[in-house]
Amino acid sequence: MSPRPDMNLLVVLDALLAERSVTRAAQSLGLSQPAVSASLARLRIHFDDQILTRDGNTYRLTPLAIRLIDQTSSALEATRMVFSTAALFDPATSPREFSLYGSDYSFAIVGSRVSLAVRETAPHVRFRFNLHNPAIVEDPMNTLRNVDGMLLPRGFASDLPSMDLYEDDWLAVVWAGNESVGEALTLEDLHRLPWVFTYKTRSAFTAASRQLETIGIEPRVDVVVEGFLALPYFIVGTDRIGIVQKRLADRMLAGGDLRVLPLPFDALRLSGALWWHPMHNDDPGHQWMRQQFRKHGRVIDGE
Repeated sequence: MSPRPDMNLLVVLDALLAERSVTRAAQSLGLSQPAVSASLARLRIHFDDQILTRDGNTYRLTPLAIRLIDQTSSALEATRMVFSTAALFDPATSPREFSLYGSDYSFAIVGSRVSLAVRETAPHVRFRFNLHNPAIVEDPMNTLRNVDGMLLPRGFASDLPSMDLYEDDWLAVVWAGNESVGEALTLEDLHRLPWVFTYKTRSAFTAASRQLETIGIEPRVDVVVEGFLALPYFIVGTDRIGIVQKRLADRMLAGGDLRVLPLPFDALRLSGALWWHPMHNDDPGHQWMRQQFRKHGRVIDGE
């Protein structure tokens, strides 16, 4: 029979994997260094692995420890969800934390609206917005077992409950000082200019950038960024070009360093939703959260 899991060890393991130091892990947990060292010794026996090994003046994770990072994080999140579940949910008094994955764009446009709207009616509720990555997008069903939701465009998930929240158009963005681009962007410009892409993997991409291939353009990609808000920093002062949502472009223009232009092709409109696992359907707290996104998070033209 396998030994019963020790939740205290799981918490220490998570801290060790994050801090890669017994001293820093002890500080983050509010424990003594000998106590964490003793837990590390137990973990080494359990896994038959060193977990942390000395590398000069620092420590590094073993290959097994690296594989444990996501599993440990998911296990702790699932535990948190178990103990935060209640038969009734009162937003006025609940200290529940709602955890969601998404892009920096969806957090800026949707998440910020919801978090501001509930400050007075749910003063102790907290939202944790986590940036997604390709691995998360590839397996939304399993990802959503461990969090409350995901803000994701249509086309990346299916067979899951969802709620339409936002629509947007795609625009091109260049440095205001880029004199090689005229008043209107041309297909030749898209061929010629170096690109900054936001996401570029089999499972993570923007619909507009994927369309370039369908119209015969093979973009020369200089930089790939895992987010939209950083785009200006890779474009200003260069001849690079990027694609960004109109709602975000309007905010980027405030600095005066960028120029936004219509794309010279009919880009598919962005349509995004809140997705969640069906296991949350009857959870009173989750129902309240969905109501807040439905009421305060919808940014669809004409509504």
